Amino acid sequence: MHRRHLLLCALATLAPRTTLAGPRPYRLGGGGATITYTFMLNGAPVKGTVPISQADLQVDPDNLAASTAVVRADVRRARTGLIFATEALKSASVLDAATHPTAQFRSTRVRLGPGGRISDGATLDGDLTLRGVTRNVRFDAGLFRARGSAAEDFSRLTVMLKGRVDRRDFGASGYPDLVDNNVGIDITAEISAAG
Repeated sequence: MHRRHLLLCALATLAPRTTLAGPRPYRLGGGGATITYTFMLNGAPVKGTVPISQADLQVDPDNLAASTAVVRADVRRARTGLIFATEALKSASVLDAATHPTAQFRSTRVRLGPGGRISDGATLDGDLTLRGVTRNVRFDAGLFRARGSAAEDFSRLTVMLKGRVDRRDFGASGYPDLVDNNVGIDITAEISAAG
């Protein structure tokens, strides 16, 4: 019996080892991340920012399509370069920041680019919640390793997302004579593996 047990242990050490593959948790880099949005105000482009307050990021380097993200932003801290535009943005007829202080994006699908990567034609689908209203949106997506890092080094990454929404889809219809309905959204975030 003892000899059989030793033989089984020896065979077990020779068996190929499998790694626990799957999504790994990532956290925002030290500088955090900000959502930049662009809209037309009385015919002139205006840029603003909303800081990301929380992010639950899971990246699977071996199966990028299995990666997920849940990101929350504090719309009470939304800013533009114009104080009156900032106050109008947070008002009840636009973002209604007092009643709905948090915006959320939850990814639902990653579509890889032609090369099987999250770049060069990749998209990220998900549910965006603003003002308590949830709509499906799609972003052009990019995920890049740190410059100069080894091909297998996924410890630090840069995420880039770009898309557009119609603010009326979320009930943010205030100031229609001054503000265009299409809003561009750009997100660039540095993330690092959490474990």
